Amino acid sequence: MTEETSAPLRQAIRLPHATAMVVGTIIGASIFVQPSQVTGHVPSFTGAALVWLLAGALTMMGALVTAELASTFPETGGVYVYLREAFGPLLGFLWAWAMFWTMHTGIIAAIAMVVAFYVGFLIELSPTGQRAVAIAAILALSWVNYLGVRHGSLLQTGFTFVKVVVIVAMVAIGFALGSPAGGESLMGEGSVLGGGGVSGLFSGLAAGLFAFGGWHMVTYNAGETVDARRTIPRSLVVGVLIVTACYVALNAAYFWALPLEEVIASERVAADAAESLIGFGAGAAMTALVVFSAFGALAGIVLAGPRVYYAMARDGYTFRWIGALHPTRRTPTRAIVLQAVWGSVLVWTGTYRQLFTRVVYTEWIFFGMMALGVLLFRRRGLRRDYSVPGYPVVPILFAVAAFAVAAHEVVVNPVESAQGLGLVAVGAPVFYLWSRSKHGSESPGAV
Repeated sequence: MTEETSAPLRQAIRLPHATAMVVGTIIGASIFVQPSQVTGHVPSFTGAALVWLLAGALTMMGALVTAELASTFPETGGVYVYLREAFGPLLGFLWAWAMFWTMHTGIIAAIAMVVAFYVGFLIELSPTGQRAVAIAAILALSWVNYLGVRHGSLLQTGFTFVKVVVIVAMVAIGFALGSPAGGESLMGEGSVLGGGGVSGLFSGLAAGLFAFGGWHMVTYNAGETVDARRTIPRSLVVGVLIVTACYVALNAAYFWALPLEEVIASERVAADAAESLIGFGAGAAMTALVVFSAFGALAGIVLAGPRVYYAMARDGYTFRWIGALHPTRRTPTRAIVLQAVWGSVLVWTGTYRQLFTRVVYTEWIFFGMMALGVLLFRRRGLRRDYSVPGYPVVPILFAVAAFAVAAHEVVVNPVESAQGLGLVAVGAPVFYLWSRSKHGSESPGAV
């Protein structure tokens, strides 16, 4: 098979597919298990609802900021491109560096293991069997995306449609079959935050934001999106609105079905709520839904990542052969293979747990810098087809909130945070060595 890099990526993603990618990438397994962590920090319905609304609002601010950036730079690579154009190639490189080695491949490995873990509830699996199932999921989805972006986006759209329909049905069934006794935690209670205080609110917000993760990934595929300047902004706004509505309604259904203490204690709150309403067997159906939902989210994440490594290769900041496109499918096949291999290595060795948990919070530092980039681009007078409403308040608020999320993690987990920052910072000397050598022949570097 021969590959070359001169012809462009194939544009096959339209508004429904882009919106499905936003919704489907965000809604994974977390909303079916994460509410227990959120409610544990703010043990009341009003506190939990406030956290989910705040997480949705913060995500929406990020989506609005990203929408303007996407309309200014409708290029493959998304966040990588915005950081590169605003602050220079080093910051863009560090984002892509962290993505490949830890952030993006780490979340691929983590979600693949969630798929395998919940498959283990349906079919008995040994630890080795779970790892094998997780790797099989990564390789299968990588193969679909290897075949073409149209295949990957259609698969993502199908998964997302089914997920949203099922969530709507779950909410309707929850309130139709639930009883006031089960919904006491929805009614009158003590303090708004249930005694969790401001610290509990921040910790709950951090857990809630994890469930909203992935909203920015649709920007990575801008080069394969039809009329990206308009399509991506619209998909971001509509997608985040849909997710926020689903999350708030689904959490209300959990509280209607289960007492507060059970919501906090449950490790599979969706399954427990279903069993309390419908009876034996419903929990197994919810477990199957978690597998389906997580697999669907994994499909979008696997689709998005290689486009960043492709963009970086085209810029000359990693091996140019990584930016090769398949001659007929027009997909960055080598980047797809690299991501699949490294994600599988992280699964097999189990190292994704340490790497991902230490580094994931650092993406909020990049998000804050990205928001400040909007201010810089406005001063430069660059063309855009979408403007952030409430400028400059929204980008500034989002930047402050993003830096606050990162700072809170540093304060709460200083040792792990320092290790995470160190893993990202290692990319700086690699970048400078690569920059110095790329004027000559291609020499060793890193993705």
